[in-house]
Amino acid sequence: MTTRHLDLGCGRVPRNPYGRDELYGVDLDAPADGEGRIRRANLAVAPIPWPDDSFESVSAYDFLEHVPRVLPTADGQGTRFPFIELMNEIWRVLVPGGLFYASTPAYPHKTAFQDPTHVNYVTADTHEYFTRPKRLAALYGFSGDFEARRVQLTKSSASHDFVPVPANWFERARLARRIRQGRCSHVIWEFVALEARAR
Repeated sequence: MTTRHLDLGCGRVPRNPYGRDELYGVDLDAPADGEGRIRRANLAVAPIPWPDDSFESVSAYDFLEHVPRVLPTADGQGTRFPFIELMNEIWRVLVPGGLFYASTPAYPHKTAFQDPTHVNYVTADTHEYFTRPKRLAALYGFSGDFEARRVQLTKSSASHDFVPVPANWFERARLARRIRQGRCSHVIWEFVALEARAR
């Protein structure tokens, strides 16, 4: 069976943290690749341009912080929640049991704020809005269903690769020291897409 991975905000070079057989990407400024593997879309206002259950995994490296939390509706009379809509879309295109891997700058580190295009601030606890048991974003229209496999603070230089779980006590102690010293600029999310009532 062929496995497929989608990288959000991929630019010209999608990443494949799980080593899937086929690699796809979507980006606001993506060039057309002629094969439909890299597609252009503004995910703050449009859905992910693939059908339901298309991928075994999805990644978002330094992308979630660029997705607005709140925008006015087209008529200007209401509000919509693009970040929550995107999390619904990620869940929609994942097969049940599929994996979502994200790395994003995290509050309170200055990296979360210094780029003027960062409009979505994530903390070490933001995952609770999208994962069991709480799924707090359901109040705002989140219909997906994820389980957190891992939520881990990390340093920025590691955020551009797949960050493994600390393998031994020394690595865990070193990570704990970095966290205490405020040297962890990013948070890693690794979620499992669950089969939920809405699917």
